[in-house]
Amino acid sequence: MDVSTEDSGGGTETGESGDADAHMEYRPSAGQLERERFRRSRKRRDQWIATLCTVAFVVLVVVGMVASPGWERVHTYFLDHSEFTKTLPAILRGFWLNVQMFLIAEVLILVFGLLMAVVRVTRAPGLLPLRLAATLYVDVFRGVPTLLLVFLVGFGLPALQLQGTPSQPWVLGVIALVLSYTAYVAEVFRAGLNSVHPAQRNAARALGLNETQTLRHVILPQAVRTVIPPLLNDFISLQKDTALVAVLGPLEALRVAQINADYDFNYTPYLGAALLFIAITIPMTRYADRLQRKVAQRTWAEAGR
Repeated sequence: MDVSTEDSGGGTETGESGDADAHMEYRPSAGQLERERFRRSRKRRDQWIATLCTVAFVVLVVVGMVASPGWERVHTYFLDHSEFTKTLPAILRGFWLNVQMFLIAEVLILVFGLLMAVVRVTRAPGLLPLRLAATLYVDVFRGVPTLLLVFLVGFGLPALQLQGTPSQPWVLGVIALVLSYTAYVAEVFRAGLNSVHPAQRNAARALGLNETQTLRHVILPQAVRTVIPPLLNDFISLQKDTALVAVLGPLEALRVAQINADYDFNYTPYLGAALLFIAITIPMTRYADRLQRKVAQRTWAEAGR
């Protein structure tokens, strides 16, 4: 009885000791603290080295440009501040037309590209003619340079004199951009649709969903989530390529800059137009990079599970 009581008391003491050990908070060792201090100091050193090297590189480039024999001529004809401020309002008004063309073309390209991708991945026997036509379309319009397509549509379509043919140059330019970029976007969507594992389709069909419901509720959401980063890259290129429509004559940013440069024999307006395009494309590029990192992190996390 006494032994049993002692054992029971000893067990209680042991349990209390284990609970106390479990509730002890973690304290890093001296070696761990030293390693963390070393990592922080090395990170600060690397940041300082990177900053100093970047500053030194920029200084060398600027000094090299200013010291070059033709700097004065470049400064006069490309970096004239008065010419820049004088022509910027007109270029801004022209750039708004670029933005409008981009937004209209983007919506049409998304719709037509997705439809074409769905047609190409569908295996219904009755849709074989549509699949062949979609494949031919992608092969042809991905092979024709966008600038050449702008010429062909801008000057060839009005020459047909068909009833209802648009006559506004910017509309013809949008049609050419849609024809060109739909081929690229359709392939991006098709790659996303094909990247969804067949088990997803089989599981949806096993749950009673038909082919259309499976495509709408299971395949498309996963495919669209995957292809958003490459789609953004295509639309960054589309925003820049709206300047190609200048060859048809509409007063967009590049055309306005060209008119002012020819009038004053000064090329600073081209710099103004370039800065406006950069102001749009750089944020879009950074956002696309951020989305790509998120998709990669999500993929690694799912693979880890």
